[in-house]
Amino acid sequence: MDHLSHTTASPLQLASADPAEVKLAEAVSLPAAFLTDLALRHFARLGELKLYQIAQHLGLPVPVVDGLLTNMRKLGLLEVPRRGDLEGDVSYALTETGQRLARLSYEKCNYVGPAPVTLAEYEARVAEQSRRQVPVRAAHLQLAMGDLVIDPAMLPTLGSALNSGKAIYLYGDSGSGKTYLAEHLIKTLEGAIWVPHAIYVDGEVIQVLDPIVHHPVPAPEAPPPGLTHEVAPDGRWVSIERPVVIAGGELTLDMLDLNYDPHTRLHVAPPQMKANNGIFVIDDFGRQRVSPHELMNRWIVPLDRHVDYLALNTGTKFTVPFDVHVVFSSNLAPEALVDPAFARRLGYKIHIVSMSKESYRAVVAQACARSGVPADPAGIDYLVNTLHQRHSQPYLPNMPFDVISKIADRGRYLEEPPRMTPELLDWAWANYFGDNSLSAQAAASPSLKQGD
Repeated sequence: MDHLSHTTASPLQLASADPAEVKLAEAVSLPAAFLTDLALRHFARLGELKLYQIAQHLGLPVPVVDGLLTNMRKLGLLEVPRRGDLEGDVSYALTETGQRLARLSYEKCNYVGPAPVTLAEYEARVAEQSRRQVPVRAAHLQLAMGDLVIDPAMLPTLGSALNSGKAIYLYGDSGSGKTYLAEHLIKTLEGAIWVPHAIYVDGEVIQVLDPIVHHPVPAPEAPPPGLTHEVAPDGRWVSIERPVVIAGGELTLDMLDLNYDPHTRLHVAPPQMKANNGIFVIDDFGRQRVSPHELMNRWIVPLDRHVDYLALNTGTKFTVPFDVHVVFSSNLAPEALVDPAFARRLGYKIHIVSMSKESYRAVVAQACARSGVPADPAGIDYLVNTLHQRHSQPYLPNMPFDVISKIADRGRYLEEPPRMTPELLDWAWANYFGDNSLSAQAAASPSLKQGD
């Protein structure tokens, strides 16, 4: 057996060890009793299955599963209710003993999926995928920025920060585009990676694959099933785009630990573990229900040593890789949130300032195209030179769309073409900033009467 086979014995472990059982455990680095319990749950849920079908469900090669089923038949857990003309057409089903032990296995764990990988396999895969990550180059970063209007002088800092592997702290006024910038940094991630469905640790199953976070990369079409059909290359893993996890004000300390469900008896990986070999964006840092000091205390070891410490519900503690680009986004300067010792771990601290007038005009033009409002030069001049100056508002990249889209909303309501007139811009500006006096004044303008 492997080094994890000292865990709680199942009814099957009461039988004497069989050479086939030992060989099976060595083939997949998991206790044979655990794999047998997993197969029992698959049969209990799905009924009769052929060899290649159960191999697909377990994510294991056909020869390995063939040995598993042979051993289960010897133990009286499976029977063959029917045979086809070919050996591959044999169907397997649970016996009464198999059904009884399947019910017992559900009392230990409800996981029914591909076989988990071991912690050692997971660690090795994360390390290998980290080494294969392509460094960010200038041309690549410019391409990732796409249509984002950004000061070219900031690009070398961003590229260096990404290549450093250290945390990035983006800070600036609300609306300065920090989150939007972080979302563009995500586009610098290249290449697919492999993530396991689950991990086996000290007799417990930890679910890692999350369809909300992990987006599969289309795989080549598999050959038709047959006697020698195997899942390729290892069905315990899924090929995905490099993951991106974004957490905001809802983030708590508990969310950064394993989540154990006593009903399913399963652990679920925390967000930073799901983000391994990818990016973890912590938005609105400083506005979580937990204090920045407590949150940074939790992050200080992972950021320094690139490992994270987790604990099972049984009390077993273990380490997992912390191979994550962490991006903090905040309205507050770092010194306002954490002490110098914590600030040092933040790596790159990048202040996002308001835009120049020329850059802002480009963002206004983009907002017009995005909202479907014709870009009128006189209207753009009025927004940039009059409204911003009159109300002493800095040029922040989120404002143009938020203001101009309101003109589009009004046009759809009145069933009339949207226009960038001074009166409509006054009305949209007032509704954006919530100034009731301005809103009432704008609404009273004769040119804004319905049907005019």
